[in-house]
Amino acid sequence: MTEQSPPIVTDIRGVALSVDEALAAVSHPRAGAVALFVGTVREHDEGREGVSALDYTSHPGALAELTRVAASVATIPQVHGVYAVHRVGPLAVGDLAVVCAVSAEHRAEAFEGGRRLVEELKAQVPIWKRQEFADGDHTWVGL
Repeated sequence: MTEQSPPIVTDIRGVALSVDEALAAVSHPRAGAVALFVGTVREHDEGREGVSALDYTSHPGALAELTRVAASVATIPQVHGVYAVHRVGPLAVGDLAVVCAVSAEHRAEAFEGGRRLVEELKAQVPIWKRQEFADGDHTWVGL
């Protein structure tokens, strides 16, 4: 019997994200742990209060890069599922910006995979945000 590659779900969407979808996507009978990361829009950044809204934009090749990152995490032994979905478009404070999940046989592998997925997504996937502040100013992050 040959071992199958873990399922990988990646997407970049202009609609609300779902934690339940992430958990269902990485569900596996051999998985004893799921590491879940939910990134939300906060009302402060770069030492400044008053973020009122933001807008995420992605490069046309961002999904391919996100899929490459997720596939790399799926090679960790005992990982059984990888999910990474990022939101684009206008978001308000409190909205979900990114949802990532990694299932594995044990918590150590789930935590390792989850952390690697989030850190590599932030470092390598070309997604940028334009933050609006209550005073009318704005900044770009990730350019």
